[in-house]
Amino acid sequence: VARRLSLRKHPECRSMAGGKAIEHLAQTGNRHQHKFRLPMQQYRNCDFSFSGLQNLVNKVIIQKEKEEGIQEGEILSCVKDIAAAAQHAVAVHIIQRTYRAMLFCLKNSILSSKNATLVVSGGVASNQYIRKGLQTLADANGFTLLCPPPRLCTDNGVMIAWNGIERLRAGLGVLHSTDGIRYEPK
Repeated sequence: VARRLSLRKHPECRSMAGGKAIEHLAQTGNRHQHKFRLPMQQYRNCDFSFSGLQNLVNKVIIQKEKEEGIQEGEILSCVKDIAAAAQHAVAVHIIQRTYRAMLFCLKNSILSSKNATLVVSGGVASNQYIRKGLQTLADANGFTLLCPPPRLCTDNGVMIAWNGIERLRAGLGVLHSTDGIRYEPK
């Protein structure tokens, strides 16, 4: 969405990554100006998919470009509203699917209702709007929410390394010798 909105050209977002730019602009946008249908509502499972939502956002962007008489790559006057509506739809989709997963785990005794923990990491955990929604979900269901600090949530490589450090500290499944391991770069 950030790429399609050309947020690298937006004066407030030139040095920001896409997700951060969406979050920044959404803070002053009106999410009620655009209503995006949530993805996969016909499926009662825990799967996530954002492709349908991306298509809906693209259609709105194309429509607004025509209305404003601008070319693709130029900044729309309603860019903040689109960012807010898209961020909200993503957050609600994540929260709904996560809630289903929490209920599934509790119902099937995969998690104990005592000390149940929801761990969120990666880029999504750096978005404060989504994090706040997940915190509300966790609180309402007696879960503890664990998220690394936002500065560690921007790169999945960092998240994998963090997991490795935690596993090493706990002595869980960490190789102490790399003899016989073959590395193949893509």
